[in-house]
Amino acid sequence: KQKKYKMIKTDKTTPEGKPLFQVKALFSFGIVREGELGGFVEKEDNLAQDGNAWVFGDAWVYGNARVFEDAWVYGNARVFEDARVYGNARVFGNAWVFGDARVSGRINLTVSIDFELPCVSIDTKKKLMKLKKTLDELSEIKKVI
Repeated sequence: KQKKYKMIKTDKTTPEGKPLFQVKALFSFGIVREGELGGFVEKEDNLAQDGNAWVFGDAWVYGNARVFEDAWVYGNARVFEDARVYGNARVFGNAWVFGDARVSGRINLTVSIDFELPCVSIDTKKKLMKLKKTLDELSEIKKVI
């Protein structure tokens, strides 16, 4: 099976001091072009070699976290511990996904949470729609202010 990216050594480290590697596409797939530099991973298990999943920009995926299927992580987002981002999920901005969190489907997660939750599990469409509605309402309030 052909690998879609290689890992390039960098001087970046995880908060635990483990090295992070920048991913580089070995061929074009999805919106990623051959030779494109992506974000940062600790190990190959963090980003699937199949599917269209990708880590862009200054995003980091480390620990036992995994990004797979057609998911994207970009901006300054961080995915770590045992978190999973998959399906058509998009995690970006300053979002942190960690613990046993699961982000999947067609949600774009851009929130930045400044406190630690022991476990966040987003696994039903109903919860995702409620979160989207809340984010839309916050966006409307922000426009008024």
